[in-house]
Amino acid sequence: MHLSRHAEILLQDRYLLPGEAPAGMFERVARAIQPDKARDVLYIMKNRYFLPNSPTLMNAGTPLGQLSACFVLPVEDSLEGIFTTLTRMVLIHQSGGGTGFSFSHIRPKGDDVSGTGGVASGPLSFIRVFDAATDAVKQGGRRRGANMGVLASSHPDIMEFINSKRSGGFKNFNLSVAFDSSYFQALMSGDPYELSNPRNGEVTGTVDPRELWHAISRAAWESGDPGMLFLDEINRTNTVPGLDSFEATNPCGEQPLFNFESCNLGSINLSRCVKNGEIDWELLRYLVRSGVEFLDAVIDINRFPISKIREQTLLTRKIGLGVMGLAELFILLEVPYESHEALVTADRLMEFIQKEARETSHELGEWKGSFPSIDKSVFSTEMRNATVTTIAPTGSLHIIAETSSGIEPLFAVAYRRTISGKTIEVINPLFSEVIKSRRVPEDLLREAYRTGSIQHLPLPDDIKDLFRIASEISPEHHVQMQATVQKHVDNAVSKTVNIPHEATVEDVSRIFSLARSLSCKGITIYRYKSKPEQVLTQGCEVCTVE
Repeated sequence: MHLSRHAEILLQDRYLLPGEAPAGMFERVARAIQPDKARDVLYIMKNRYFLPNSPTLMNAGTPLGQLSACFVLPVEDSLEGIFTTLTRMVLIHQSGGGTGFSFSHIRPKGDDVSGTGGVASGPLSFIRVFDAATDAVKQGGRRRGANMGVLASSHPDIMEFINSKRSGGFKNFNLSVAFDSSYFQALMSGDPYELSNPRNGEVTGTVDPRELWHAISRAAWESGDPGMLFLDEINRTNTVPGLDSFEATNPCGEQPLFNFESCNLGSINLSRCVKNGEIDWELLRYLVRSGVEFLDAVIDINRFPISKIREQTLLTRKIGLGVMGLAELFILLEVPYESHEALVTADRLMEFIQKEARETSHELGEWKGSFPSIDKSVFSTEMRNATVTTIAPTGSLHIIAETSSGIEPLFAVAYRRTISGKTIEVINPLFSEVIKSRRVPEDLLREAYRTGSIQHLPLPDDIKDLFRIASEISPEHHVQMQATVQKHVDNAVSKTVNIPHEATVEDVSRIFSLARSLSCKGITIYRYKSKPEQVLTQGCEVCTVE
């Protein structure tokens, strides 16, 4: 089993048990999850056709046994409730999971605190407490915890929240503003937008909705945060509306969850689903069906960190099958990422995956029984799982699978990645293959490796189009790709709109507006080098030409 150096370093540092080899890890996971199908599951994981989320790889077959990646916890407007949630967060992080919270119910800064004669410190003060606690606890003893902090657009402290990361801080939190439909009504009409105290519903003031939009655009331009969550769109597609509604998501935004709900994810490696220059639909069908069965099996053997989470999760049995390697699939098909053909291909792919995943869940429902709250759902036939598809960022999984992340374009043709304090230089293998076959001169190769891009080099247009990297793809196309995929996904899509360093605040505003108009469930942007520390850097310093 051949692995790249960066995959080996990542596995050794975070995933492998003492004395365990990568093949042994996959065998441990296969036998723990589906002992009756261990041979087949082991084959698709060892060959990296499909990988489950990190906690499953880390903890399956171990005494810890916590296998879910995504959790959402409620935050009540009381010290007892807040610190109870903090304790639960720590338990989840220790077990390898990530947590999302809505802080929208906490009374605003300066509000009355009954019984003490004091004044409230507001949601931002408690987010700082959660951030500090996360800093002190490693997930499963192997990595820092990750959080999503959400605040309603109507909260009186919304401006402070929007600007909270402009000068750094909250390094263990992604932040998102949760918009309701009344905000967009105010934005369209030009009327003032009301801010209200969550303690009693009292209107405390108004804000110009355009000013609020511009503030988010500027903050995201400066720091990448906050992102936007369109809660009205998220709840419009809620598959179990009779049970609950959504207020928050997991840390990367792809998994809206009810309070106390969890979800386990897994991703198909699309770059392995191309045969003779065409999509291998039969292989893809097999991987989708295998993936759904695997993720459903995870639910039954999972050792949940809190009994309330187990109860809520079993009510809906949500799973999130997704993909990685979309950019490399396009390259293998000789389809530029930024093209109409790419959108058509992505649409066809995800429609197929969603259909097969739903059919598999229906068959499992007929065989094993539907999720218990199906009578409160949108389904009229048997279904094992309330949701079946999610597009995760596959931050670590795509390194292990040695492909591109999620549905993102290539970050660069050559780049430096920091893994556990080590800087690794990576050259995209498909780029190397194409370049060698075209006999590109050595001096051009060196320049491509140095910068991570080829758009400024005297190379054929078809190669340039095929290897256009994330920051060179129009923001509009980034959003169109997200919206295209979202049409066929139950949960949500984690997608970052990468923009060049020289992009403007107005560019960010237009991206946000387009995402809303195309019915995305949320949107995140990142302007290159807008943070002092970033995991990926374009170009290699010492990459050699072979």
